[in-house]
Amino acid sequence: MPKPAAAEVDAGGRAVRVSSPDRVIYPATDRTPEVTKLMVAEYFARVDDGLMRALRDRPTALERWPAGVLPGIKLATGRPGEKADAFYQKRVPKGAPDYLESVEVTFPSGRTADEICPTEVAVPVWAAQMGTLTFHPWPVRRSDVDRPDELRIDLDPQPGTSFVDAVRVAGVARELLEELGIRGYPKTSGNRGVHVFVRIEPRWGFSDVRHAAIGFGRELEKRDAGVTTAWWKEERGERVFVDFNQNCRDRTIASAYSLRPIPGAPVSTPMTWEELASVTDPAEFNLFTVPDRLAGDGDPWSTIDDVHHDLTPLLELWERSDGGEMNYPPDYPKMPGEPPRVQPSKKVEAHWDADGNRVEP
Repeated sequence: MPKPAAAEVDAGGRAVRVSSPDRVIYPATDRTPEVTKLMVAEYFARVDDGLMRALRDRPTALERWPAGVLPGIKLATGRPGEKADAFYQKRVPKGAPDYLESVEVTFPSGRTADEICPTEVAVPVWAAQMGTLTFHPWPVRRSDVDRPDELRIDLDPQPGTSFVDAVRVAGVARELLEELGIRGYPKTSGNRGVHVFVRIEPRWGFSDVRHAAIGFGRELEKRDAGVTTAWWKEERGERVFVDFNQNCRDRTIASAYSLRPIPGAPVSTPMTWEELASVTDPAEFNLFTVPDRLAGDGDPWSTIDDVHHDLTPLLELWERSDGGEMNYPPDYPKMPGEPPRVQPSKKVEAHWDADGNRVEP
């Protein structure tokens, strides 16, 4: 049987070729019909305005699911020898179109890479041709890749909690931000969590922005007993975790208007605070419903670039907070002042010095 002919998608006036357009990427569910590769590409073209507001001029990793979101397909974790049909693309792939631009970034290891830097909607549409569903932009612009212009507050419900709990905590986060004279912009994660983004002046490095997130999270803990900043899962309990390490170098969050690799093709959807407070089922915001919402009501984040806030009030929360430095992600080199990288339940005090370094007994 001959393969179906390739299709073309109009992406901001540029024609982007999509091969195997009828390939099923999301099987049908009891709520949504099946989604093909062509439909994914057309979706990104339709949400051009909102998606490019999230991606433009930012180094961006691609989360690629070329075989689709099918049973048994898992996302690669980076372990040596691992086989997976879905993976992260952090470097510009071979065969990229000539209109695709890139920027050099430095990873925590000190290695560098040229990463995709979207400048027009044809780039994410081409990425759909490559099987991309989720975009992971850095919180920086290519004009200065070492100073973030975005603080990201990731509210992650732990086992025993739900999206509704994350929404409640987001309301507390809004109150705190407003007390500090800062405007936050919320969105669904596309799964169970809530993200709040704050545009900041690009004057501080990644470590400062991470400290601001820790200080903010600790203040939330004081205001809501259902919040935790505990890095170790065994200490979090049934609470909403403020994942401060999402503000580290080379740590990214699914962009606004990204699809998520979950049945039903849900979208990480920007919202007004008032709207978020009434949402109980984030799956209602998906590939089929979001484009019409954006076309009809506009983007709730349309003003996010109007003001870039001073990070000082959040850094003052960090300086006043108790607890000191927190653990970095496990792939990071040991950082100054970092606690021991061992689960508290397995820690033997005699094996660690005051600086968190392993000491042989």
